[in-house]
Amino acid sequence: MYSICHYISPLGGITLASDGAALTGLWFDGQKYFADTLPAEHTEADLPVFAQTRAWLDVYFSGREPDVTPPLLTGNASSFRRRVWEILRMIPYGQTVTYGGIARQLARETGRGVSAQAVGGAVGHNPISLIIPCHRVVGANGRLTGYAGGLDKKIALLRLEGVDTSAFPGSGTGPAL
Repeated sequence: MYSICHYISPLGGITLASDGAALTGLWFDGQKYFADTLPAEHTEADLPVFAQTRAWLDVYFSGREPDVTPPLLTGNASSFRRRVWEILRMIPYGQTVTYGGIARQLARETGRGVSAQAVGGAVGHNPISLIIPCHRVVGANGRLTGYAGGLDKKIALLRLEGVDTSAFPGSGTGPAL
């Protein structure tokens, strides 16, 4: 049975989902693709994995890099999406990469062409935001594009991690935490 719980962050509400053992979802409330991997039948509960995730989020939103990650399960996604999400987890705290950079890495690994747009689709469908850090992916030439939670949240998250967003075209002066 799947369960959910809620967390209030400095950037708004977050919904967590679990299969009972691992974290299967983490979405800003109302974001694009919100809870799209969550089964219709679920209950609200407080599970050990939710306590671990709340602790992770507390450390993260205090401006520090968490050192312990709760168990994660990305479900029935395609092997391409799962590989993109693995690459996202390797992006160091406070750093960014481009969609094109991830596409080139995948092309080297597979020997086949991979488009930045295909990477963008996989990044956008990431079911475990923040912990699988899709906010650290930027467009060509450092453009801040696409974030299912909204560009204002992407900018705030990057700033929280110490990234100088003023260097990114289109970053404006959005909110800081």
